[in-house]
Amino acid sequence: MATRAVEVAVGVPALAAERAVTWPKRTRARLSNGLEVILAEARSIPKFHGELFFRSGNAAVADRAPGLAEMTATVVRTGTTKRASRQIEEDLRRIGADLSSGAGADTSAISFAGLSEFAEPLLNLVNELAREASFPEPEFERERRQKLEEVKLQRTEPGFLASERLRKVLFGAHPYGQVSPSEAQVAAYRREDLLAVYREFYTPENGLLLLVGDFEAQEMLKTAEKVFGAWSGKKPDSTAGAAPANPRGRRVSLVHSPGAVQTQILAGCHAITRKHPDWVKLGLTNSLYGGAFNSRLVMNIREDKGYTYSPRSGVNALRQHGYFSISAAVRNDVVAASLTEIFYEMDRLRSVPVPEAELADAQNYLSGVFSMGLATQDGLLSQLSTVALNELPDDYLETYRQRVRALTPEDLLATARKYLDSANMQIVVVGDRAQIESQAALFGDLEIYDAQGARLS
Repeated sequence: MATRAVEVAVGVPALAAERAVTWPKRTRARLSNGLEVILAEARSIPKFHGELFFRSGNAAVADRAPGLAEMTATVVRTGTTKRASRQIEEDLRRIGADLSSGAGADTSAISFAGLSEFAEPLLNLVNELAREASFPEPEFERERRQKLEEVKLQRTEPGFLASERLRKVLFGAHPYGQVSPSEAQVAAYRREDLLAVYREFYTPENGLLLLVGDFEAQEMLKTAEKVFGAWSGKKPDSTAGAAPANPRGRRVSLVHSPGAVQTQILAGCHAITRKHPDWVKLGLTNSLYGGAFNSRLVMNIREDKGYTYSPRSGVNALRQHGYFSISAAVRNDVVAASLTEIFYEMDRLRSVPVPEAELADAQNYLSGVFSMGLATQDGLLSQLSTVALNELPDDYLETYRQRVRALTPEDLLATARKYLDSANMQIVVVGDRAQIESQAALFGDLEIYDAQGARLS
């Protein structure tokens, strides 16, 4: 028997009250060898996640070779004095665990996860990798060849080329100005270079062990002391890098990509680190501008104009400096039109206070994303590591949503004027020179480069 669908007009229901976050019990301690330990009990599943961080990364050895800390972290996982690479993989499978290693600009890390009942054998493996990595020559050569292929591939990727050029423009001779090594630099890596970085960085006084999961904190602390207690080593000496560049006025860098059918746009300016008191204000301002799917930039150049599928803006926080950036991949014929709208929305946010309803939507979004990020062991670990590595206040997470909710249109107007530095925005476009040069030149003094970074004009 057919049924008739009846449409009923109803108002949009009001949002329910924001749920309180139940914060896990957290324990902070320092082992006898100086290793800092943070434990958070999260017992929804019988697993735990962890990371052993070292507070040194690529920037600390940029004067030796770009990417050296990253290559060191990659090869760390390939063998110890007790276990070959195959044995490591078999042992991980046997206890149902995962383990990876990597490095960024400011940190190196061994990341791992497994069943709580096998916590001690997994931590023993992490300890071995941190203390007794053997850097087998065949594994080093294999990883170096793979890195060479990766570097070659990067030179064909518009997003990478744009990011590399913007970082060079913003940071100049500072270590943050180096995003990736060249093929020649990777070819020059030596096993001894990696060993030197390993001995210098991978020490307990330079480390932070963070564990989140199904365990009792005091028992896990005893296990950590048992496993890591005999490890020794001092914090590495810190060296001051060159001051970052301070570009004034809008400038445009065009990276020539012959035959490209679209153009990658990336614009940016200096901003702040997570420790700055304006961080939450800038985060909400960014969410309104281009950091959320319903942001002004997305509504303008994606939904209204159809210039691009995924425009985004972000606040990029490194340890010593931060920067604000806007990215979009657009058709070649709308490069100038897209940049015009990018600056229009930026200047509008700098000129007129945000309406209360739009502000409330942005606050709901930012608060909701934050809460979702705490729903898993891995997400909670990420949040706790951000607090610890950036030396943020102990109550940073507990008070975050409250601080977002307290912001006013006047706060955001002042923040946009202070940090969305429209007049000094540095612009990078990666695309076919013949198609986009005249459009790019409308927005500032123009410099042209090839995909290898060589200046063309």
